[in-house]
Amino acid sequence: MSSVSLRLPEKLSKRLTRLAKRTGRTKTYYMIEAIREHLDDLEDLYLAEQRLIALREGRSKSVPLEAVMRKHGLEG
Repeated sequence: MSSVSLRLPEKLSKRLTRLAKRTGRTKTYYMIEAIREHLDDLEDLYLAEQRLIALREGRSKSVPLEAVMRKHGLEG
């Protein structure tokens, strides 16, 4: 596992410390869980933003949902 240095705002640091003490887990455990929980969302957001830029610049095109569903046999 690699090491990372992180500066937290005082209020957030105190909340994290309280949570760790109350639950018997480490602050590191909760920081890893928070990153793990939100990293997928952040990656998806970045990808969506890049796709939107490409669409607006004409480097990509959109496909209607109905066409995708037909292509994959998912018509309802």
